[in-house]
Amino acid sequence: MPEPRETAVYTHGHHESVLRSHTWRTAANSAAYLVPSLHPRMKILDVGCGPGTITADLAALVPEGHVTGVDREPEILERAGATAAGRGLANVDFAVADVHALDYPDDTFCVVHAHQVLQHVGNPVRALSEMRRVVKPGGLVAVRDADYEAMTWFPASEGLDDWLDLYRRVARANGGEPDAGRRLKAWALRAGFTDVTATSGTWTFATREERAWWSGLWADRTLASAYADRARLGGHASEERLRAVADAWRQWGEREDGWFSVLHGEILCRKDA
Repeated sequence: MPEPRETAVYTHGHHESVLRSHTWRTAANSAAYLVPSLHPRMKILDVGCGPGTITADLAALVPEGHVTGVDREPEILERAGATAAGRGLANVDFAVADVHALDYPDDTFCVVHAHQVLQHVGNPVRALSEMRRVVKPGGLVAVRDADYEAMTWFPASEGLDDWLDLYRRVARANGGEPDAGRRLKAWALRAGFTDVTATSGTWTFATREERAWWSGLWADRTLASAYADRARLGGHASEERLRAVADAWRQWGEREDGWFSVLHGEILCRKDA
């Protein structure tokens, strides 16, 4: 088997429809499995922080500690900085970084956190090894990733079946693994962790407002984001097919009985003391 690529293309890009989802994320809805382990004086690294909403929540939870948010894209870090500044947080900073080669000394952080990151990197085992390197002995690496194949919805929709098939093919062509959630524990063991607690969590979209929001952002993402461009340019879908998928999302969102669940794998990995 060939070695995985060190880098992968971020499938979604940072179109407004993508940030609509990312800015909705909080520690409560995206890192609840980690929150009970946090203490006020902790030093935390938030990998792939995006617009910084989870990062800001983590900083608020460690008021006597410090949080550093890192991302590969300098532009999104400007938004993250504005998020933290808008909440009056003084214990947070941001920097450009590559998770495959973190520019921090060994044993620097109490916690390293990554939400929806490993599904997009070229070598998740190396990424976890880097997170393990920079966390202190006895510290935690906390990772949560979606598992696309495990996503489920009602009512049945051939259009959403087509969406799922298309997304998984585009993500893999970009060097990522869209079904990362189920693989997190295996990757962590390969990265050298021996103390791994694996759990799962879900997002559910069922109310009128939730369906409108979730279906609308995916309909827009299917037509106008970097993901849409990569689907077209990679020969994975025609404009007609993308429009059909977007229409299927809107139709599902209008169904009073519509229900959608996103499954996430979660791991808490404690570094040997």
